[in-house]
Amino acid sequence: MIITVVVLIATVVMFITGKIRADIVALCALTILILCGILSPAEALAGFSNQVVVMMVGLFVVGGAILQTGLAKAASGRIMQLAGNNDTATFLLVVIVTALIGAFVSNTGTVALMMPIIVSMAMESKKSASRLLMPLAFASSMGGMLTLIGTPPNLVIDETLRAASYDGLSFFSFLPVGIICLVVGVVVMLPLSKLLVKTSDTGGEERREKTLEKLVEEYRLNNNVEAFSMGGRSSIVGKTVAQLNLRAEHNISIMEIRSETSRHRGLIKNITQSLPTQESVIAADDILYLHGPKEEIERFASAAGLIRHNASTIDFYDIGIAEIVVMPESRLVGQLLRQSRLREQYQVNVLGVKRSREYITENLPDVKLRAGDTLLVQGRWENISKIDTEEEDWLLIGQPKEMAERVALTYKAPLAAIIMLAMIAVMVFDFIPVAPVTAVIAAGLLMVVTGCFRSVDAAYKTINWESIVLIAAMMPMATALEKTGVSAMVSHGLVSALGDIGPMALLCGIYFTTSLLTMFISNTATAVLMAPIAMSAAIELNVSPTAFLFAVTLGASMCFASPFSTPPNALVMQAGGYTFGDYLKVGLPLQIIMGVVMTIALPLLFLF
Repeated sequence: MIITVVVLIATVVMFITGKIRADIVALCALTILILCGILSPAEALAGFSNQVVVMMVGLFVVGGAILQTGLAKAASGRIMQLAGNNDTATFLLVVIVTALIGAFVSNTGTVALMMPIIVSMAMESKKSASRLLMPLAFASSMGGMLTLIGTPPNLVIDETLRAASYDGLSFFSFLPVGIICLVVGVVVMLPLSKLLVKTSDTGGEERREKTLEKLVEEYRLNNNVEAFSMGGRSSIVGKTVAQLNLRAEHNISIMEIRSETSRHRGLIKNITQSLPTQESVIAADDILYLHGPKEEIERFASAAGLIRHNASTIDFYDIGIAEIVVMPESRLVGQLLRQSRLREQYQVNVLGVKRSREYITENLPDVKLRAGDTLLVQGRWENISKIDTEEEDWLLIGQPKEMAERVALTYKAPLAAIIMLAMIAVMVFDFIPVAPVTAVIAAGLLMVVTGCFRSVDAAYKTINWESIVLIAAMMPMATALEKTGVSAMVSHGLVSALGDIGPMALLCGIYFTTSLLTMFISNTATAVLMAPIAMSAAIELNVSPTAFLFAVTLGASMCFASPFSTPPNALVMQAGGYTFGDYLKVGLPLQIIMGVVMTIALPLLFLF
C-alpha cells in the first residue's frame, strides 16, 4: 500500500512540475508498479487494450478526416458567422453546442468531433485555440449530465438504485442537475479561460510559410484562369495538347486537366488532376483550366465549342504550387525561362515570376532569369518536393509535403459527413446492435479507405500518441489502488468519520471523495466503487439514496483538475499546449465551486 501511495504522489508531483513529458512520467510509474510486484504485466498493459483507449485512437482518425475534408472549416465558419467577432458569444456558443452533443454522444466522441472545428476556427479568426479547447473538454462532461446516457457513471447509479429495489432513473431525470452544472461551468470558465491563452499561440499566427490561398492572391492567378468543360460538339475532343498549339496561336496554356466523377447523387465524388503534356489527349468529360489573357481564352473557347464550367477557382488536391528562389550562382541566371528545362526535369510549370515588387505573368517563356527571382511553380506535390534536391541552383520555400497535408479534400466532405453521422447514430441509439468502440473503429477505417485522407500515413499522423499513452498507462493505477486497499480504506473511512454528523456532511464527503479519487482512476471505476458505499450510507441513515448517488456521478464526472482524470481532458492537452498546471489554474477552481454548488443543490432537488 505504501509503495502505491508513494508512486501516486510522485507521479502527481512530476505532472505538476512539468519537467518531464506526461506520457513518460506515466510509463515510469507503470514500470515501478510492475517491478515492485504490485501489478502483473497483464494488469499493467490492460490499459492499452481498454475500449476507451482504442476508441480514442479511432476518434482521432475521425476527427482528422473532418478536418482534412473541410467539414471542420465549414462548421467553424458557421459558428463564427453566428457569433460574429464577439469572443464571449463564441465561447458561449462553443460550450452550449458541445454540451448538447455531449448529452447524446460520449464525451470522448464529442471532443474528438468538436476539436478540429475549434482549431479550424482559431486559425481562421487568428485567435488562440487554447482558450476554447479546455472549456470544450469540460463542457462535454457537463453535457453528459443532461441525460441518462450522457456518461457511464449515470448508468452506474441507475443500476445501483434498481439493484436495491428502488425506482430507476428516467432519461431526463438528470436534466435539472445538468443545467445547473452548465450554468456554473459557464460562469466560472468564462473569466478563467483567459488564463489559458498562450503568448506563443495566437491560433492564427502568421506563418513564415505562405498559404496556398495567399500565393494565389499574391500572383493574381484567379484573374487569368478560366475553367471550361467539353461541349457535346467540341472540336478539340480527341486532339493532343501539341495539336492545339495554344501557346503560339493564342498565348494561353492549359494549367490543369481535371476529371470529375460522382455517384449516388453526388455524395460520393472523385476528382483527378493532371498536368498536361504535349501527348495528353483531350477527352469528352475533361475540364480544362486555361491560363492567359482573358480575351484570348474567350476567343479560343468560342471557336472550340467549350462550355464555361461553374467553378473556376484553383484547387490543390493532387496538384500544388510553391515558390523557388533563383540563387546567385545558379545555372539559370541569364537564361530564358524556356531554357530552364524545369518542365522536362521535374514536370512542373512556371506560373509567374516575382522580381523585386514586380509580378510577371505574361510572355513567361521569354523572361530572362536573374539572381533573386522568385518563380511560382505548379506541379504534382511529389514533383515539387523533388525540386528541393538541387539546392545549388535554387531554394524551395516551404515544405510541399506539409502543405499538401493541409489541403482540404472538400469534394470528400459529404462522404465524411455521412460516415460521421452514421457513427453518431450507432452510438446514440441502443437498438442498433453495434458496440460504440466498433462503430468508431469502422468509421475511422471507412474514412481512410474512402479517400478522406490523402494517404494512410496522413491518418496515422492525426493520432495524438502522447495522450493515448498517458491514458493507457494511468488506467492500471486504479487496479493498483484497489488491489492494495487504498480506495476501500479512503471510502470506508469517510463514512465512519462523517456518518454521525448528518446526511448533509456525508453527502459533501461522498462528493469530494469521489471527485478526489477520479483524479487518479477513471470516472467509471470510481462510480462503481463509490455507488455501493453511498447506497449503504443512505440506508444506514434512513434517508433517500438518490441525492447520495447523484453526488457520486457528479463527483466522478465533474473532474477537471487533472489531464488524465477523463479522456476528454487528455484529448485536448496536446492540441491546446496545456501543462498540468493549466488544469490546476482553471480546472481546480471549477471543480471546487461545482462541488460546493451541487452539494447545496442536490438536497433541494432530491429531498432526503
